[in-house]
Amino acid sequence: MKITALQDLKQVRQQLASAHAQAQALAAAQALLAQQREAEKNLFVRAVGSVQRLPTPSVVSLEKPGPAPIAHQRQLDNEAVLRDCLSDEFDASTLLDTDDALSFRRPGVGRDVIHKLRKGEWSIQREVDLHGLRSDEARLALSEFIRLAHRQGLRCLRVVHGKGLGSPGKTPVLKSKVHSWLVQKNQVMAFVQAKPAEGGAGALVVLLKPAG
Repeated sequence: MKITALQDLKQVRQQLASAHAQAQALAAAQALLAQQREAEKNLFVRAVGSVQRLPTPSVVSLEKPGPAPIAHQRQLDNEAVLRDCLSDEFDASTLLDTDDALSFRRPGVGRDVIHKLRKGEWSIQREVDLHGLRSDEARLALSEFIRLAHRQGLRCLRVVHGKGLGSPGKTPVLKSKVHSWLVQKNQVMAFVQAKPAEGGAGALVVLLKPAG
């Protein structure tokens, strides 16, 4: 602007004064906004209190996995099934051959099988000793023994039940029960009293059906 008169000079001064006032107002507004922000920040700090940065761990803690849970109820159920499969009330006496030594063969199994078992033509592959066990223990042990042996494809087994010499009255408590239990097992084809060298009256030689 070209100043040509005093009036123009006054107008310039007024414009400069207005611009200065606006600059001061803007600066004051900015300062007020900064004060408000600082007050809000201080208010948050006073409300939260002093804080510290969490330390960064340099070592990772790896816990060992715990032992696998044991299905106790399933074990109890399995034992209950085994007990139910073999009944002490079953009378096997009418199914036994009352010859010189009690023996058993299922219908359809020839007498030659019994003859071969007695002669030892079947090689004994595994045995279980029930001697000294309580009735319930012996029943479970025998059932499990027969089941696993059949699953593994074994055919000829020896079951030792004892002669009862240590029982009250010298009565072979387990002998008749073992006969009954074996008759109830579908895997059993036949059994005979063991030869004297293999246990005699205190043991049985058992023939299982082929697996599968």
